[in-house]
Amino acid sequence: MNIESFEKSTRLPFRRTMIASLLGAGLLTAAAAQAQERAGNPFVGASSYLNPDYTKDVNFSISKVSDPALKQKMKIVAGYPTFVWLDSINAIYGGARNAGLLGLTAHLNNALAQQKPNTPITVGLVIYDIPGRDCHALASNGELPLTQAGLTRYKQQYIDVIAGILADPKYKNIRIVNVIEPDSLPNLVTNLSTPRCAQAQSTGIYEEGIKYAVDKLHAIPNTYNYLDIAHSGWLGWNNNMTAAISLYTQVFQSTAAGLASVDGFVTNTANVTPLTEPNLPNPDLTVGGQPIKSSRFYQWNPNFDESHYAEALYNGFVAAGWRNSIGFIIDTSRNGWGGHNRPTSASGNDIDTYVNSGRIDRRDHRGNWCNQSGTGIGMPPTAAPGGHLHAYAFVKQPGVSDGSSKFIKNNQGKGFDRMCDPTYTTPDGVLSDALPNAPLSGAWFHNQFVMLVNNAYPAIGSAASISESEQAQK
Repeated sequence: MNIESFEKSTRLPFRRTMIASLLGAGLLTAAAAQAQERAGNPFVGASSYLNPDYTKDVNFSISKVSDPALKQKMKIVAGYPTFVWLDSINAIYGGARNAGLLGLTAHLNNALAQQKPNTPITVGLVIYDIPGRDCHALASNGELPLTQAGLTRYKQQYIDVIAGILADPKYKNIRIVNVIEPDSLPNLVTNLSTPRCAQAQSTGIYEEGIKYAVDKLHAIPNTYNYLDIAHSGWLGWNNNMTAAISLYTQVFQSTAAGLASVDGFVTNTANVTPLTEPNLPNPDLTVGGQPIKSSRFYQWNPNFDESHYAEALYNGFVAAGWRNSIGFIIDTSRNGWGGHNRPTSASGNDIDTYVNSGRIDRRDHRGNWCNQSGTGIGMPPTAAPGGHLHAYAFVKQPGVSDGSSKFIKNNQGKGFDRMCDPTYTTPDGVLSDALPNAPLSGAWFHNQFVMLVNNAYPAIGSAASISESEQAQK
């Protein structure tokens, strides 16, 4: 049975039951119930939303550069679809409350205006305001405290408002893809030694908030929920992956629709881990009598890249009882690693020399994450690129800062994380690899954008880049 037929056989009976329940409760109109048939993969057969806020940022950078070739590449990037981050309550409303950015209703209305006749359109949203957000870092702390009062606000003033807007029958033919709370559950897998993460677990606030969000959003027929599941450099070790699959299964089995409330997972959100490591395809390759996965860079992690990581996760989740129709989105907005320093082969007589000569990931440590030097835009947004992948997508908007290089006073609850300081030596004994002069997380970082465009792989405007971009808009 193929994915599409499996999806229909397992999801549609529940969908009809849910719609009937919602109609009975007065929560969904008949018009909304008549929305388009649910897609097995929301990106297939659909165009994707072009975010005017992102285009405006790119146009700002275009105005600041003089090189005609660079300007042209930036113009191409301005035409790539990106996800909309709802990272505060004010972000739902937009306008003066949110630095002049569009609110959710405005984005959805723009999507309707962009929609081609008889063709669905996909809008990507990042749901990102869990109380005590980003418990293991400081650069992207949120507005809601890690308390029961914060959880109540999250439910009533954030999730309920978003769900109310998305359930408007006006938007029933938009395929809405939700990325649910980046970094939240992964922190409960590996970072419980951090007091705030331990508190997020012991209070149950992360789990309760995320389940509430998934239940509310899943009840809307044209929404698709994808859970953030970190990246291969975080959860790629077998013990971490096993623990993650166990935690996610436990949490989402207890949602209203059980595991059917989730359509898939997102890897590499706002990260830079490569899609593939072309010069290091076999982690068990032996050099100097040792497998290369035991090198200092990989530290026995067998998943060198996001493609292998996603496939391993798929197999693990299906074995744990999840539907075999689940799919993966990989954020390719900043994992291209092109430019003049991109290696084309690996060589050496010991594992560290061999790995370091061949890896396209040029970071000093895979845990480095903030505004990384040397990165480039990766594969353009692409529907169904192969395997169990639903899409390559720009979940992170390339050019948007991960965090400030130094403390910047703000009223957004965002702190200063030393991982964003280019002079900082990490606990692993290496520099942070962060770019200097970075603004607050979420702000436009022109210098980073220039670097990302110059280091793109495939190169912006190349045959591969253009063909994939065109496919994304079909």
